[in-house]
Amino acid sequence: MLYLSSLICLVCISSVIGQKYSNKYDHIDIDRILSSKRVLNNYIKCILDQGPCTPDGREFRDHIPEAITTNCVKCTDAQVKIIRKTSAHIMNNRPEDWEKIKNKFDPEEKYKDSFMKFIDG
Repeated sequence: MLYLSSLICLVCISSVIGQKYSNKYDHIDIDRILSSKRVLNNYIKCILDQGPCTPDGREFRDHIPEAITTNCVKCTDAQVKIIRKTSAHIMNNRPEDWEKIKNKFDPEEKYKDSFMKFIDG
């Protein structure tokens, strides 16, 4: 479900303020993250609790369960774009990591269909 949207939205979703997550990471360079195998690996390890996290990665990881179950209703427009781009990238280029993320955050695939519709926009 949150299949990785998780992944790199990682950096984008921060603290909850009112009805939306903080926009603190709305201007991250997601293309730089996705194009760097090393950086992307670090974020994926953080999300999967297999490695250390940066403060932004930790915040994102903590919001993944809620974002998956609500199709990111608290996300800003920029965060939605980041999640969609990141999820598509991981699904298409790193399917094994996508499966790991999916299995961690939606092992019963309760939110798979709705999250995929969200990702497709």
